[in-house]
Amino acid sequence: MQVQALRTATVTAGQYSLEELLDKHLPELAEGSVLAIASKLAALCEGRAVPMDQADKDELIRQQSTRYLPRSNRYKVSFTITRHMLVASAGIDETNGNGMYVLWPEDSQATVNRVRHYLVQRFGLKNVGVVLTDSIVRPLRWGVTALAVASSGFDPVEDYIGRPDLFGRKMEYNKVNVADGLAAAAGLVMGEGEAPTPLAVLTDLPFVRFVPRDPTEAELASQLIEPEDDMYEPFLTSVPWEQGEDRQR
Repeated sequence: MQVQALRTATVTAGQYSLEELLDKHLPELAEGSVLAIASKLAALCEGRAVPMDQADKDELIRQQSTRYLPRSNRYKVSFTITRHMLVASAGIDETNGNGMYVLWPEDSQATVNRVRHYLVQRFGLKNVGVVLTDSIVRPLRWGVTALAVASSGFDPVEDYIGRPDLFGRKMEYNKVNVADGLAAAAGLVMGEGEAPTPLAVLTDLPFVRFVPRDPTEAELASQLIEPEDDMYEPFLTSVPWEQGEDRQR
């Protein structure tokens, strides 16, 4: 796998559309590539930002999350379940927002589907993927890694259930999250802070099964685990979640 980060202009809310920015900074793309896009870049291009002096962050978190915990820990972070992911502050970010709270795109799946269609048409491609990334903190580990907020154009999960291991024992639970793995690799080269590299192109991907269409609703649903069925169920279901306003994702 090869991963190349791409520099862009500094972006503020509503300054460019995402397609305009890609026209400007993505001169070519090969068949069998995956384009990684920082969720913040997509959100800014979609105008998904709120002036910090005109909004209450706790209220924004409640609006953007499905479930949330009020900020009470030593880091003053609100843990949330947002769009079926366990993330801090419903994905709301203050870094590089130029005085704005930057939200996630309104519909992340629609964003990656739209960009995939744009790439297919612009470059005449068949097999091309798009992954929208954001950085998260994992329990009991310092530092952030990126995860896939949404993806399009490839199978996001590789299922090993029923396959034999090296000694013939059939695996019972194993699946590999391809989308998250690609996002993590892209996030590493994109960097954090002042690095103006919110795009990355991933190539040489023999382990990716491309699908030249948008994912179906059934395929999207098959990627998700309800808290009650999750391996971390004892942690996810034993805390006093409060109900947020986001019901659709």
